Amino acid sequence: MRTGEGGGDGWGLEEFAAHLCLERSRSAHTRRAYLGDLTGLIEHAAGTGAHQPHEVRLSTLRSWLAAQLAAGAARSTLARRVAAVRTYFGWAVATGRVSGDPSVRLVAPRPDRALPPVLRSGQATALMEVAALAADDGDPVRIRNRAMLELLYASGIRVGELVAVDVDDVDFGRDVVTVTGKGDKQRVVPFGKPARAALHDWLTARSELVTPTSGPALFLGRRGRRVDPRQVRSALHEALRHVPDAPDLGPHGLRHTAATHLLDGGADLRAVQELLGHASLATTQLYTHVSVDRLRASYRQAHPRA
Repeated sequence: MRTGEGGGDGWGLEEFAAHLCLERSRSAHTRRAYLGDLTGLIEHAAGTGAHQPHEVRLSTLRSWLAAQLAAGAARSTLARRVAAVRTYFGWAVATGRVSGDPSVRLVAPRPDRALPPVLRSGQATALMEVAALAADDGDPVRIRNRAMLELLYASGIRVGELVAVDVDDVDFGRDVVTVTGKGDKQRVVPFGKPARAALHDWLTARSELVTPTSGPALFLGRRGRRVDPRQVRSALHEALRHVPDAPDLGPHGLRHTAATHLLDGGADLRAVQELLGHASLATTQLYTHVSVDRLRASYRQAHPRA
């Protein structure tokens, strides 16, 4: 499988990182994960005598995965690492670093389809009531937190999409927000009256935090800069502390909750797929399992002959 080895360390991780960013439009999170995965492979491969990509064989990749499985790595993690390796070697073939792809016959372990924890409908309502009550003191950050949580639950958008929203991305004429998802794909997502009211309140309070460097960001921190995902998680965790028996979700858990409640309410699966920005319907179908499991649990609890 040997061809030109390229410059640098022979693996070309910097060039591969640029490829992920510029040509594959992968997020910063995915790029970090893939590069970490490849660093682990490089260390393992060196231990087997393979110091350059053209020296890696299918057996090298299989032993790498087997060692991680034995160490307790989750199947979902292994599946991502297989994706990282396949992406890397596809690029390596295209750029002439190797003449053949050893990952072609590498089988990814089936990830465990663990059902994500979600809030019950009453808990979601209580969460929004907690956020609204906290915002009553007029603190612009608490008013912002309420608007962020209402929009997350109303739209099911990702936390990365939320923090990237600009003021002009919100259309109050149609009650929709334009977000940029994975692969830089834009989609238009609707929101309801509670989110609309919370956003109006926030836009009034936002002027108290604006600085000359705030730019167009919709959600700002106390220093006038665009919020980051950590601040959103903190706001959600704080509000959930006051909701009895609620699981301690992150923002992605609120996305799961929105999808589940939509399906519980009879929404079409493909409409939910479009709303969430899933490339594959199979990803959206996970939420149907959540809904069915909840239905089964209710049936067993309530039906006298369950």
